[in-house]
Amino acid sequence: MLNRAILIGRLTKDVDLRYTPNGTAVASFTLAADRFRKSAQGEKETDFIPIVVWQKQAENCAEHLRKGSLAAIDGRIQVRNYADRNGEKRYVTEVVAEAVRFLDSRKTEGRQSNNQEIGQEVGFSAEDIPF
Repeated sequence: MLNRAILIGRLTKDVDLRYTPNGTAVASFTLAADRFRKSAQGEKETDFIPIVVWQKQAENCAEHLRKGSLAAIDGRIQVRNYADRNGEKRYVTEVVAEAVRFLDSRKTEGRQSNNQEIGQEVGFSAEDIPF
């Protein structure tokens, strides 16, 4: 059995970083990922995928990613459920990231970094993407 999701897209808003009662960092954001093919009308279609990141990687995402940042996500799809305020069962489908790669150029501390420099900092570059 296999449950793996690999996504590349841009953040739709800044990362939301929170901490559980026991102090574990958890970050969430939505990734806008374009579909490979256009619609029957020839229009580009985009999926907005909720992403959850845990522990130190969550803190790194909050520090380095912003709305519009390009990121690669390697993780698994998770479906969970909960009871809402009215007691009705609700389902949430999200990707739990196991690895997040920062693919954007970004100005940091007065210098301009390119994709290769950022990729080297995290051991990955945009050219390493297999597709």
